Amino acid sequence: VQLQASGGGLVHAGGSLTLSCAASGTPFQINNVAWYRQAPGKERDLVASISVSGSTTYADSVKERFIISRDNAKQVLTLQMNRLKPEDTAVYYCYLRGAMAWDMGKDYWGQGTQVTVSS
Repeated sequence: VQLQASGGGLVHAGGSLTLSCAASGTPFQINNVAWYRQAPGKERDLVASISVSGSTTYADSVKERFIISRDNAKQVLTLQMNRLKPEDTAVYYCYLRGAMAWDMGKDYWGQGTQVTVSS
């Protein structure tokens, strides 16, 4: 399984960015997936998740600003980030939980993409 994240960059506060994560090596529609982020000196935290059924959860800090979605046909996970704040600055990682017999429950991570929000 491979996850390839893209879409990070530098944006002014109040701006928007869209992150994408392309998955391969797994039938994507059976996997629960998510976005995490890690700011310098801090732990990696859950930003948003979306289940196989399409149910979503969000960290309180991003509710009403970020939207997570998935395209099972294209095997792509997306995070639309709006009204960005300097405190959203972090490396963002896409995450997939294995669901095949041979990798059930295994954690897969993308390589991370840097998001920097200037004030």
